[in-house]
Formats: sequence, structure tokens, C-alpha cells
Amino acid sequence: MTREMRRHPVHDPAHPRGRHPAHREVHDAETLRALTEADTPLGGWRLQDLDLTPHAEPLSRADVQGLVVLGGKVPEDLARTLVAGGAVILPEDPECPVDPFRARLYTPFELYDELADSGYAAMTDARAYAWSRSARTRHDAWATLLRAMHDDAVQDALVELLHERDVVGIMGGHALARDSSGFADAAELGARLAAAGRVVLTGGGPGAMEAANLGAFARSEEALERALATLSTVPDFAPSTEEWATVALQARERLDTHDDEVRSVGIPTWFYGHEPPNVFCDGIAKYFSNALREDILLASSAGGIIVLPGAAGTVQEIFQAATPLYYAEETEPLPPRCSSAEGTGARRPRRRPPISCSVVAEAGHRSSCTKSYSLVTSRMSPSPHPPGAISATFITPRQASPRPPHPPPGRLPRGRRARIRRHVPAVVRAERPARHGLGGQRHGGAPDRHDPGR
Repeated sequence: MTREMRRHPVHDPAHPRGRHPAHREVHDAETLRALTEADTPLGGWRLQDLDLTPHAEPLSRADVQGLVVLGGKVPEDLARTLVAGGAVILPEDPECPVDPFRARLYTPFELYDELADSGYAAMTDARAYAWSRSARTRHDAWATLLRAMHDDAVQDALVELLHERDVVGIMGGHALARDSSGFADAAELGARLAAAGRVVLTGGGPGAMEAANLGAFARSEEALERALATLSTVPDFAPSTEEWATVALQARERLDTHDDEVRSVGIPTWFYGHEPPNVFCDGIAKYFSNALREDILLASSAGGIIVLPGAAGTVQEIFQAATPLYYAEETEPLPPRCSSAEGTGARRPRRRPPISCSVVAEAGHRSSCTKSYSLVTSRMSPSPHPPGAISATFITPRQASPRPPHPPPGRLPRGRRARIRRHVPAVVRAERPARHGLGGQRHGGAPDRHDPGR
């Protein structure tokens, strides 16, 4: 089973160093100037989201057969010359509210650009959601291409931002109120991870996601306490998204974050456009495709995944995280596995364990946050952090051990169904069924790669 998340070019074994296609993408004016001054053929190069006006003269003289220009600003005379020379130009669409060829992640100020002057509906974020859901553009081939190009460009920018960083994903529901103790606890968890040198990665939305991003984004305990007090005045986004976002932007302005350190990243989606993105991120990778976004969110969390209380979407992420871990090739790098019973970190054993992932969030037991924090940081620090915070747990494949007894085929026991239906803080087990069940397994423990249940 493969991931949609691509590797950074320097780690891609399919291409020798320096010959990866991504090394032929130009995102800045200085690189383009050096390229044109070299007086070499430009076939195979991609000029992404650049203003070509200052470079019109050298580009007009260059061999541009096979050159691709992705968006940006191209003077009409230069465009005709480039096309006549064999170049391909994909122009921006003035009706598309976002730049589909952008070479960087979003900032909160780009997405909430018109909030103060014209209200929520006039913002780039709200207009992009309306454009993606419009009956006119939903099935339009050109709009579909623009959305795909946008998501691919955002993915490139995300890979570059997270390169060589230790990333921990925090999953959780959007309904956690800002004035709740759970929100403050999740923020503390994010703060501890960021203080330990981790980048906190979330789904970029409200609730537990906002709390974790806020904790990682704040540079001190005092700043975090002030921000929590400010946010508690508007606990939920449901009554008024404008008030919810306005208070968040005010809290962000008061945080002392003048350095360039990357501590907090969000990956939201316009598929859930009714959920506003939170503003406490050093970069926002917002996607049109939720399927791509979910896969990239989990695959990017190479330092581990923590699950906070949530609903059906959070349960889905649990199983979506477990499945690739089981089917991964033996040589593929995986997130560290940790045993909550032992509180130590270790790499996955070379012999793949049977898929038996237990997720236990102990609601009401504040010490479980320290357990999760210690699991994630155990590779770096031998001493556990003092007790105190949130209900959470680490998701990993367990080492080979005798399987717990199965319920009979068919329906789950009534109590377990009710707990899964209500919220995540219950025992959720993902186990391979018996050989003759759905997604069966050959005798001896090896997965059946020809079984349609995969």
C-alpha cells in the first residue's frame, strides 16, 4: 500500500541527486536570472508563479522548446514568443479565488484577508470554498485541473517546509470548546512538544486542532495563558465565524512570534469549508481534496501520531494511520513505535507485527497526556516530564503477541458500538479477521497481497 505523500527530492531513490524533476522547478527571480544568464536550453524547466516581465528579453532569445510556465505574470508579447518557440503556458484564471500555482503555504492573513473590512463571505477562504462547491465549477474540467494543480503545488511547499524536521501529528475533533479544560490541556500538549523541538501538525481546523496549534505557536507559558483567556470569550465558531476568527487574530497579534522558527503547521481542507481554519500556524497547507489532505496529514507525521477525543472523522484517521503501517515494505521508514505500557520509544521490529492497534483515551485521567508526551519525546530525552495534562494516546502497531479474544462474526457488542459511536475515548481495536473473513490472511501470518480485502 502506498502513500500519496511524495518524498523530498534529496530522499527520493528513484532519481539520482540533482536530477530529480523538482530540481528543475524555479520559484524565485534570482534562480530564474541565473538560469537565463547561463544561456542554456530551457527545455524541461518549470517556471512557477513568477513575474516574467523583468526577464522578457533573455527569455525571448532563449531556446524554450519544452519550457512550461505555470501561472505568474507573462506579458502578451513574451507569451506569443514563448508559445511560438515551443513553450507551454498555463495561465491563471481570474475567476479562481486562489493562486493554483502558488509556491508557498498560506498564512492566516491571506485566508482571512477581507474579514475586518467586508466580512467572512468576502475572504479568500470563504470565496475558495464557494468556488469549489459551485455547481458551475464542480464538474468543469478546467476547474478540476486548477484544483489539482493547486493541491500539488501546496504539497510541494509542505514537503519543503517539513524537510529534515521532526513532525508529530495531533488528531482530534473540531467541537472542543475554547473555554473547556480539554482545550487548555491540548494547548499544553502542543506547547510541550514544540518546546522539545517537534513541529506540531494538525488538521488545521477549530477545536482540538486549534488548541494544539496554539500551544505549539505560543513561545511562553504566559503568552499561552493570555491567548487562552482571550479565546475563551468566543468558545465556538458555530454562532458566528466572524467573531470566532476576529478574536483569534487578536490573540495571535499579542503572541511574541517574531522569529522564523517553524513550530506549528495546519493542513485543513475546503471539503469541510464550514469549519474555518485556525490562525495559530506558521504555515497553512489548505487542500481542495480531502482524501489527499488526510493521507498527507498522516504520512507527514513521521515522528508519531497522538489522538485526542473526537468523532467519526477522528476514528477514520486511526484506521487510516494503521493500515499503511501494516502494509509498508520492510525497508520503508516508519514513525517510531512506542509502548504505552513501558513508556519507551523503539523502532518497528523488522518482522512486521500482526495488526492489532489499540487506541485508549482515558477520559477524565489527566495523567495520560504526560504518557503521550513522554512517548513522543522519549527518543530525545531519557527523563519523563512531570505529570499533568490531557486525555490522549499514541497510535502504533503493537509487537507480536497473542491476540485478544474476538467477538463473534457480525455485529460488535452493544457497549463497544455505543462507545465508538459516541466519541473516540474508548477502546478501538483494528484487527485482521480470521482467514475466511473479509481481508483474509494466509496461514503463517503473511498478508495475502492478492486478497481483494486489501
